[in-house]
Amino acid sequence: MSARHPANPNDFRLFLEVAELGSFTKAAAQRQTVQSHISRQIGELEAACGGPLFRRTGRGVALTELGQRVQARVRGWVRDTDQLLADIRADAGLPMGEVRLAILPSAAHPLITRLYLRLQAEYPLIRLNIREGQGGELDTLLDTGGVDMAVLFRFRKPTGADEKLLATAGTYLVSMPGDRLTRDDTVDFARLEGLRLVLPRRPSHWRAVLDETARSKGFALQAEVVADSLRVQKELVAHSPGLYSVLGPFSMAEEMRSGGLQAARIVGPDLRRYVTLALPKQGQLTPAAKVVAKLIGETDEPWGSLPGEPE
Repeated sequence: MSARHPANPNDFRLFLEVAELGSFTKAAAQRQTVQSHISRQIGELEAACGGPLFRRTGRGVALTELGQRVQARVRGWVRDTDQLLADIRADAGLPMGEVRLAILPSAAHPLITRLYLRLQAEYPLIRLNIREGQGGELDTLLDTGGVDMAVLFRFRKPTGADEKLLATAGTYLVSMPGDRLTRDDTVDFARLEGLRLVLPRRPSHWRAVLDETARSKGFALQAEVVADSLRVQKELVAHSPGLYSVLGPFSMAEEMRSGGLQAARIVGPDLRRYVTLALPKQGQLTPAAKVVAKLIGETDEPWGSLPGEPE
């Protein structure tokens, strides 16, 4: 980077994003720009730092030894800078700035729409930066400071001050309309033996729970198709007789209302999941992040429910 453009917090925010994503292309997509622009900015930052921060890999980029040292030192600096700016703005009575929210794909639609509309109406200077991912990935983002908060599924009711219970959800065996196995309100988990299933890929916490539950019943699940995309899972099941998926209520509420899917809640066990808002165990939330956390905590209606949903 030339002397005319010394490194600043925004340069290091980009550096942290690339480090977390492991790809210039993904960082460019997240920022809605082109890869060459990201590469140029990182190149300028590397010049200012005195050496390469990333090395090329087969799948993208990884931190060099210098990059690892820089990451460890600047993460807290960027967080403290953001906190200082947020505090100054809060003193002016205007919560503003970016809030980084990580969320599971199955929970994104009902929550994000309501949250965005409330922010637009009540706090228009707050901007959302939303990251979708699987549970383990979101936990890592939260623990490393990559996001300010995360909406997660837990298999035990949260008890700590850093997690707030938002909703309780059962797990459903999902099929195309008219299927005999899913026409009742509930179905025993043992009935999944021998079924042709669309399941998420390994490794994932949710897939591990399903596999372990099946093992405890003395059988193995038959994954005919492996797909992480909820849209793909639902499309396949909706148009394939005898093909099933295992989903939560939020991810298929619209299709259930329209009659595009049919589902029965799994019991024996019921595989109950707890939707939680997880906050960082260390560090303080910015005033804008506190507003977003408060609004998420007040959001009840969008979660919805299906017949037979556990209390």
